[in-house]
Amino acid sequence: MADTLRVGISIGDINGIGMEVIIKTFLDNRMMEICTPIVYGSSKVTSFHLKALDIQDFSFNVIKKAQDFNSKRANLINLWDEDIDMKLGESTAMGGEYAFKSLKTAVEDLASGKTDVLITAPINKKNIQSDDFKFPGHTEFLADYANEENPLMILCDGGLRVGLVTGHLPLKDVSAALSKDGIIAKLEVFDKTLRQDFGIEKPKIAVLGLNPHSGDNGLLGTEEQEIISPAIKLAFNKGILALGPYPADGLFGSSTYQKFDGILAMYHDQGLAPFKAMAFHNGVNYTAGLPIVRTSPDHGVGYDIAGQNKASERSFRHAVYLACDIYKTRRMNKLLLANSLDNPKAAPEEV
Repeated sequence: MADTLRVGISIGDINGIGMEVIIKTFLDNRMMEICTPIVYGSSKVTSFHLKALDIQDFSFNVIKKAQDFNSKRANLINLWDEDIDMKLGESTAMGGEYAFKSLKTAVEDLASGKTDVLITAPINKKNIQSDDFKFPGHTEFLADYANEENPLMILCDGGLRVGLVTGHLPLKDVSAALSKDGIIAKLEVFDKTLRQDFGIEKPKIAVLGLNPHSGDNGLLGTEEQEIISPAIKLAFNKGILALGPYPADGLFGSSTYQKFDGILAMYHDQGLAPFKAMAFHNGVNYTAGLPIVRTSPDHGVGYDIAGQNKASERSFRHAVYLACDIYKTRRMNKLLLANSLDNPKAAPEEV
């Protein structure tokens, strides 16, 4: 394995801000003390963005395959040589096609051990659709690739971690998609990842209700009484410290959320709207429940500012930090487990 972690990076939509935040992140040479970046893209696309941003003091180490990386440079695998009609700030079929080409190769290299973790720059979820990509987003694509049925999207910023029971789903379909078993499954993944990936020995998880005021004892909806509360009780009986259901506005509107290691929201905007209000520039999207480590910035393609040198790289940089931290935590836990199995007397006694 490399001295520093090999970070595979897909570039996302070529007409968005993905390449901009990647370039800005690795303009700082100190990042190479943390990891070895391997970007899956194109020299011509990169040159176009560098010119648009008027950045003249940066270049990638261009390579043909991941094994050729230079640990002291930001590396770029040149996946295609053809000229592309770049249209910064616009959604095009070509933008989706090459976003998928970058993602597919990065995932294949990760699966074959050529990289250690994956960072994905933002895609346009519509223009990337094709016969090879029929998913609502990265999370579902990666879960299908890994043959995992229960991924969990978690937005992270320090001690604030918000997971979602349902992800990229129309709001009108959320209630029908909720079930006791489904919520319990998400709580199990959340509990495991807080222990395994974040090193929290006894994680405490707040579960949000679906309806205003958590249904107000059935006055505003019965999902809390019929589905969510029973799921929390069953999960608690399995040893998961899950509490609730809490009204979303009350939990986030007070300091109560700070008492928990994780918060499980019922649907996308219920969890992500307050999260992004508090942590937009530093927030990271982490996909739990997979055998690999994948993170991404918590923003989209940013067509409105693409090529204008306005995009902040902070979220992307934090995505790199978090991926490396989680990988190292997992590796340490595996070593501790192996040591305890080899030396049973050294393992702590169960109480």
